[in-house]
Amino acid sequence: MNKKTVDNIQVKGKKVLVRCDFNVPIKDGKITDETRILGALPTIKKLIADGAKVILCSHMGKPKGEPKPELSLAPVAERLSAHLGIPVVFAADDNVVGEQAKAAVAAMKDGEVVLLQNTRYRKEETKNEENFSKELASLAEVFVNDAFGSAHRAHCSTVGVTEFLDTAAAGYLLGKELDFLGKAVNDPERPLVAILGGAKVSDKINVINNLLEKVDTLIIGGGMAYTFMVAQGYSVGTSLLEADKVDFAKEMIAKAKAKGVNFLLPVDTVVGKEFKEDTEYKTVKSSEIPDGWMGLDIGEETRKLFADALKDAKTVIWNGPMGVFEMANFAKGTIAVAQALADIDAITIIGGGDSAAAVNQLGFGDKMSHISTGGGASMEFLEGKVLPGVAALNDK
Repeated sequence: MNKKTVDNIQVKGKKVLVRCDFNVPIKDGKITDETRILGALPTIKKLIADGAKVILCSHMGKPKGEPKPELSLAPVAERLSAHLGIPVVFAADDNVVGEQAKAAVAAMKDGEVVLLQNTRYRKEETKNEENFSKELASLAEVFVNDAFGSAHRAHCSTVGVTEFLDTAAAGYLLGKELDFLGKAVNDPERPLVAILGGAKVSDKINVINNLLEKVDTLIIGGGMAYTFMVAQGYSVGTSLLEADKVDFAKEMIAKAKAKGVNFLLPVDTVVGKEFKEDTEYKTVKSSEIPDGWMGLDIGEETRKLFADALKDAKTVIWNGPMGVFEMANFAKGTIAVAQALADIDAITIIGGGDSAAAVNQLGFGDKMSHISTGGGASMEFLEGKVLPGVAALNDK
């Protein structure tokens, strides 16, 4: 990565504003998954050890520019205190940079930590308006971005603030994301295989188009596969179908052929009568989906086909489940792909979102080289886009 990181900056005695990703799920005031908090700890500990005054900020949920008590970061401050073993002072200003925040920062000693309130309590945040960027910047001398999950958004706390501080560097989590994804896309150990699933082709048009320039094999499963089946002349019953994307699917099949990319689609499909857990279901060839039935997972032959295609892979990028993995009867395809990735000796990268949730829920998390913390950001990266939150950081 050609951007400055926390290893290249001097922070002793300086106030450092760190944009973290504390957008964690909360139920009844309790955090139900601490993955993102744990992910932020290495950068925070490094800055504490280097004698910085550490000011943390993040958004949570979508309060849409007004204080929503249920989206307060107070529970995050409590968990951070426990993990760091030092008190994290929570500045509970509804306007984020208010009297409490200013007083807390003024009282800081080196190595101490303050957490600001949810940045999206301010409507300016998502519009990247200068006044709020200036207020955030006024608290600090150095900016560190460690929120990959928000790096594809040009907001005050990710981009605007960098215009008012001389030093802007990447944290460890952001750096790790860019190293893994960057190498996979731009300088992979080959064969490079991409597996794309999830519901919609429209969400992944640019990803498919960009990856076909780079991969040796492209595997398509999940709801988006049915649009490709129609492109091959099959009928798909009541399966998910984006009729306006069939021509695009045809183009991509042709492009893969022209580029010599091995393009794999499901050869059999688990179909059900209705979209529900206990529906009647059976496995049919992809070319023989009966009217009135809908595809809900990849079939057994396809699971074998995909696993075989992964055996010799050296780098694999996976984004999107193979079926309705939330329902046990239709999780087998997603489990099979996760198992295949766990079994091979390759760099395996899970592109956030549903695939990350599936891999973690199914217990394969520790078998993957890298699970991205940002679904949207990793998708835009795989589309070949420049992420504004990364572009705004200082070059080395």
